Amino acid sequence: MLSTPSPNLPPEPPTIRLDQFLKLTGLVQSGGEAKFRVQAGEVQVNGAVEQRRGRKLVAGDQVTLNQESHRVELP
Repeated sequence: MLSTPSPNLPPEPPTIRLDQFLKLTGLVQSGGEAKFRVQAGEVQVNGAVEQRRGRKLVAGDQVTLNQESHRVELP
């Protein structure tokens, strides 16, 4: 049986995974590099160290690596 979303709940905001965002913005060259840098504690999300490469980012999040920052912009 399929469940249907409750009409009273707002829709989920669009998200992107941290490792995907790092590659998309060119902060890293590969998924392997993203994994290494995140696990090494080199990446910050909204000013805090993030060690989960699968963290879901939403519009407005700020990602920083090597003093270079990018703001997440999603449709």
